[in-house]
Amino acid sequence: MTMQYKRGDVYLVEEHPTQGSEQKKTRPWVLVGASPINAARRTIIAVPLSTQAPEKPPLSIKIYFNNSNVCAVLDQLRALDKKRFIHFEGALSAHEMNLIDDNLRHVLAL
Repeated sequence: MTMQYKRGDVYLVEEHPTQGSEQKKTRPWVLVGASPINAARRTIIAVPLSTQAPEKPPLSIKIYFNNSNVCAVLDQLRALDKKRFIHFEGALSAHEMNLIDDNLRHVLAL
C-alpha cells in the first residue's frame, strides 16, 4: 500500500534515532506541508501531537483528534524522512487545521 501523505493527515512516526534534546519515542505527527510537495519530496513537513505537552499558544495548541484532546506542538515543526512514517492514523478536520495554520503564522512570524 502506497501512502498518500496529504496535508492534515496524521501518521504514527518513529523518531529514533534522536540527537540532543529531541524526544525519543514513536508518536503521531500531523502533516502541515502542501500535499503536492509531500508527493514530490522524500521529506515531509509536520508537527508532533502530544498528550503530555501543556497548552501554551501559539507554541502548543489544543486540538481534537481521535476522540480526545491533544496538543499540536508547533514549535517542533520538522522535516521528516518518509521512511520514519509507520502508518496512517486519521485526518484532522478543516477547523483543526485552521487553528494550526493560525498559530503557525505566529510561531514563524508570517
